[in-house]
Amino acid sequence: MIPWQTLGEAHTPDGTRITLRQRGHEFLLLADGRSLMPSTITGSEQALAAVGCRQLTGQPHARVLIGGLGLGFTARAALDLLPPDAALVIAELVPEVHAWNQQFVGHLAGQPLTDPRTQVAIGDALAIIRADTDGFDAILLDVDNGPAEFAAHGNDALYGRAGLAAIRQHLRPAGVLAVWSAWEDHRFARRLAAAGFAVTLERVRGHGRRGARHLIYRAVPRR
Repeated sequence: MIPWQTLGEAHTPDGTRITLRQRGHEFLLLADGRSLMPSTITGSEQALAAVGCRQLTGQPHARVLIGGLGLGFTARAALDLLPPDAALVIAELVPEVHAWNQQFVGHLAGQPLTDPRTQVAIGDALAIIRADTDGFDAILLDVDNGPAEFAAHGNDALYGRAGLAAIRQHLRPAGVLAVWSAWEDHRFARRLAAAGFAVTLERVRGHGRRGARHLIYRAVPRR
């Protein structure tokens, strides 16, 4: 069997070690040695874009934010749905993850970073959302393994009450928040409801019909 090769290591601001590894045609992102995103199990990352962006195929000048670049599969799926005049902002906390996409893994998802609609903003997703003045038609969050598990401790602010309130404030009318999660989190659903969202839960497969089941929270501000 081909051994895994480490292509790069980096650290989040709170010290979490992020590693990119390769074995043959496979790539794997890890956080402190735990699998964060494999290149062979991408169905639910692509489904996140479908859940958040499917209503935007004909929306003029749509603006979408993705929290977490990963290996680029959510970005590619979003771009495939969005019209030519759309704008996609990717908030990525770790600059090395951006560099790895450019150097090593961009081909996996069809080079989404070279699309003229794409802008990468290096920094904390919540800070980038709060600093925005134009609003978003969709905010897609794929940070850690979901709202219940934080590889970077700062992500509890993103998924907490204050973070959800800021997200709601920066969604345009009829905007959608979509959040990827490895498992169901009833407390997060209650926080969404308390923040003024109507919530539905979509169950998706990680890979094909037999892959692991993952969850996507689809939240729309209540009027």
